[in-house]
Amino acid sequence: MRTHAQAVVIGGGVIGCSILYHLTKLGWSDVVLLERDELTSGSTWHAAANIHGLHDSTNISRIQHYTMSLYKSLEAETGQSCGVFQPGSLYLAQTEAREHQLRLQAAKAKLYGMNFHEITRDEAERLHPLVDFDGIRCIMWEPDGGNVDPSGVTNAYAAGARQNGAEIHRFCPVTATAPQPDGSWIVKTPKGDIATEWVVNAAGLWGREVAAKAGLTLPLQPTEHQYFVTETIAGIAALDRRLPSVADRDGEYYLRQEGKGLLVGAYERDMRFWAEDGTPPGFGHELFADDLERIEANMMRAIARVPVVGEAGIKRVINGPMIWSPDSNVLFGPAPELDNYFCCNGIIPGFSQSGGMGLLAADWIVTGETRYDMFAWDMARFGDWADKAFTKARVGDQYAHRFAIHFPNEERAAGRPVRTRPVYDMQKEIGAVMGLNFGWEHPLWFAGAPGARDSNGFTRQNWWGPVGDECRMLRARAGIIDISNFAKYECRGPGAEDWLNAVFANRMPTRAGRSCLTPLIGKRGGIAGDFTVTRLAEDEFWIIGSGMAERYHKRFFRQVPLPDGTTFQSRTEAVCGFNVAGPESRALLVRLTNASLATEDFPFMRSRRIEIAGVDCLALRVSFTGDLGWELHCAAADQLTLYKALIEAGKALGAGPVGSRALMSLRIEKGYGSWSREYSPEYYPQEVGLDRLCRMDKDFLNSSAAAETLAKPARETLVVLALDKADTDSSNADATGGEPIFRNGRGIGRVTSGAYGYSVGQSLALGFVREAVPGDRVEVMVLGRPHGAVILAQPLFDAAGERLRA
Repeated sequence: MRTHAQAVVIGGGVIGCSILYHLTKLGWSDVVLLERDELTSGSTWHAAANIHGLHDSTNISRIQHYTMSLYKSLEAETGQSCGVFQPGSLYLAQTEAREHQLRLQAAKAKLYGMNFHEITRDEAERLHPLVDFDGIRCIMWEPDGGNVDPSGVTNAYAAGARQNGAEIHRFCPVTATAPQPDGSWIVKTPKGDIATEWVVNAAGLWGREVAAKAGLTLPLQPTEHQYFVTETIAGIAALDRRLPSVADRDGEYYLRQEGKGLLVGAYERDMRFWAEDGTPPGFGHELFADDLERIEANMMRAIARVPVVGEAGIKRVINGPMIWSPDSNVLFGPAPELDNYFCCNGIIPGFSQSGGMGLLAADWIVTGETRYDMFAWDMARFGDWADKAFTKARVGDQYAHRFAIHFPNEERAAGRPVRTRPVYDMQKEIGAVMGLNFGWEHPLWFAGAPGARDSNGFTRQNWWGPVGDECRMLRARAGIIDISNFAKYECRGPGAEDWLNAVFANRMPTRAGRSCLTPLIGKRGGIAGDFTVTRLAEDEFWIIGSGMAERYHKRFFRQVPLPDGTTFQSRTEAVCGFNVAGPESRALLVRLTNASLATEDFPFMRSRRIEIAGVDCLALRVSFTGDLGWELHCAAADQLTLYKALIEAGKALGAGPVGSRALMSLRIEKGYGSWSREYSPEYYPQEVGLDRLCRMDKDFLNSSAAAETLAKPARETLVVLALDKADTDSSNADATGGEPIFRNGRGIGRVTSGAYGYSVGQSLALGFVREAVPGDRVEVMVLGRPHGAVILAQPLFDAAGERLRA
């Protein structure tokens, strides 16, 4: 066994072997995989191994499409069969909401050149004569859908990796992972130690235990999962072809051909957790006792749709473990608190994603960043707040609702609340409907009375009207927005300015009381973050960024060493804040302070420490609403006092609380981008209008990559679109993000954010387009159907910024 390696992959399931293979494809031949038992032990060997391309997330669709396309070339490359069957997949919609989802996915497939389209009932019956299509509203066809052999795929990845120089050691458990001062690791095993640059935790059911060896806690929880295979069915045995799989997610089961029978699996409501206190070290190829009664309701729905299921005997039942994250997406990426420790844990659709997951992991390890923005997978989306109780509650909800649609703006209640602020109870009392942001509860909208809940769907929901009232109130008078969930940092010391200039692309303010906007640049030269930096004193700065990305941004901040005597720390928990915005915001605040808020004394992009209602605040003259406004930051202990005073003072002016859904609408009216939507590492600075904030006459983190991207022409451009009122009124829907944009039948881009602009009376969207200019007519595929739209030359609200600077 090697004593040194570029990377050591822990775990010999399909994901670990895929990562090993893809590392070798990117040129890393000095890599080792360690497996505690036999390859495929744990979850891989008993997986149903279905493959499908489409997903609600565009980037996940891309990597699933890559995975499906990889298997046959992997067979040819290695000589190892992957057991690929691709007879196609039928996707059925029983409900209007499912029809909207499938039509939107079909529109995305057209945009990205994937094969997924609607077919008639007659066509579907010819493809699968055993299915009863009564009650089906819409049928989509994916010709490349199917399944693979779990063992074959895993061994093909392993064979390809070995051919490229990798070593694989079976029956070689890892006993310790020891970090070294230079950022490398020592991986200890009974067969010897390996010094390695990178540790990759792909340990599947043992991901928690392997992470703990490095001092890392992962929010993961295994469950039981059952499927069964029928005896031979005469109608299948008589066919000279393989039947397509059936995705009847409204029926909450999956079904495909297996041999001359059928395989039927279910995610039942009466689910079972397993190994809550840790996966047994000796577990390998065992299964649990059958418990088909728990999936009886799902089976009955499958029988109603495919009657021969009820007539066939059951040949075998598979009841085995799966391991889940709180949102059923993988925990992916380098641990932000550790050097060179990569996680890939909690994978559910492993055989649809294995190739893309291996490719992106190798991308990140070898080049420092993935080619696609995969924040939806990034392990940094969870923090320490995602404890055992939260994880168990969320996993239970995810499992039981595996096939339920995840609607735009949907907020699920399981495991909440986790983290609350002092104003939480008061906000609930005045009718706040709460959402979750990096563990924090925050107001989405205000219903006027306690107890209201969101309705969910692709069309306008019960909150659409109240959010409009909040927007119109703020634009006409003033609104009070809780911005406590913004990430807040403090940098102090004699080297603070130099350090911040070395991290961020813009030049830091040189005078106290001044603020600047600045991008954070990624490894490939894209936008890894956007921040507001305020200089409070000679050696003190205040930094505000995306709250959901706080742990994600740790990776970047850790790359630049702090000068001696300089500190940088998060203040997100200790400090709360409100944005008071609107044309009467100044009038509201002067009722509570003796400080002058006149423009000549307190102009736009300036800051001062002032007292509001007896509370010490850091006041910044900025507003994400695009309107006149101030951000007020105070100690968490003072938050309730400040909020009560602001709400009371606002009553005389007809002002009141405003939630984050209204803020979404207001910032889109102004054309403001938002991190993880318009700003991401995929996008170049010039594509999102942030190139002017990149000071290329100084050195900063990834400045060479920024120089390379800035020297290139924009591949696409961020624009504001106004959708035709007649179309959105007819569909009762607005764009929400992800909708393709077409012109004359050709895909030219996609929506990144969308909302109704209540103060301008128009449905709006932000999105990226290519080969298009302001004034062009386009079609936005809201609900998967064309909605007319025009590309605007400028935002509809206050394009000149007069109100912002008033």
